[in-house]
Amino acid sequence: MSAAEPRSIVLLRHAKADWPQVSDHERPLAERGRKDAAVAGRKLADTGITFDLALCSTANRTRETWKLAVHELAHRPKTVYEERVYEASPGELIAVLNETPDDVRNVILIGHNPGVHGLADILSGAAEGDARDRMNSRGFPAAGFALLSFDGPWKGLEPGVATLRDYWAPAE
Repeated sequence: MSAAEPRSIVLLRHAKADWPQVSDHERPLAERGRKDAAVAGRKLADTGITFDLALCSTANRTRETWKLAVHELAHRPKTVYEERVYEASPGELIAVLNETPDDVRNVILIGHNPGVHGLADILSGAAEGDARDRMNSRGFPAAGFALLSFDGPWKGLEPGVATLRDYWAPAE
């Protein structure tokens, strides 16, 4: 694959988590979260994107979200559980994505707010239709995702270079 070919990035926020007496990192999904994660997976499948790589936070709720969402996809991508995605800022997430090999075309990153929402905002120099308005009016709720695209190598991913193509979140 040429580094000049269009690339897709999906930024998926973990689904609704429960609040049992465990550390933040170990929080599981709530029942609603399990349902919404599967619905998000079906919506991801509807995009028609074949993901080459999934970068998932090591937190329990992100791992559970991904396990339920990926089950709905026709193709299971290579998954890397990345500690740096947990509680990461947008800049830290960009640094992780900059390390993606250039033979990877489409990436899904499963993470947390406020980092995921901030990253979608920072990367998208342009947006199609009302995608930005819909994303910002909802505040990027649990199990929501943003679909972005950009041209060039992963090392060239920086603020403003992507286009926000779509945004989806489960009904409240």
